[in-house]
Amino acid sequence: MAYSVTLPSGVEWIPQFAQEIEEEKCIGCGRCFKVCGRDVLQLVGIDEDGERIAVASEDDEDADEYVRMIMTIAHPENCVGCEACSKICPKKCYTHGPAA
Repeated sequence: MAYSVTLPSGVEWIPQFAQEIEEEKCIGCGRCFKVCGRDVLQLVGIDEDGERIAVASEDDEDADEYVRMIMTIAHPENCVGCEACSKICPKKCYTHGPAA
């Protein structure tokens, strides 16, 4: 069942919730993290063994230990479907969809 909202203009809007981030495309720039005010996303570092390590901040002292960093959807339950993350993503990594 998809949720819909009628905007003040009378237009019906269907929120599109963050469902997936294509990890191979993500460059870990953090733009989506900064634009999301709902605590949906988390930056993780990937070490040489492929292990994921939560990154405390952009200035993480261990950043040089990661092969790369990527964004993850840590708290999908907080997403309101605004798609701001997708709109600011320079690599177009996001897949969104209506509520299941």
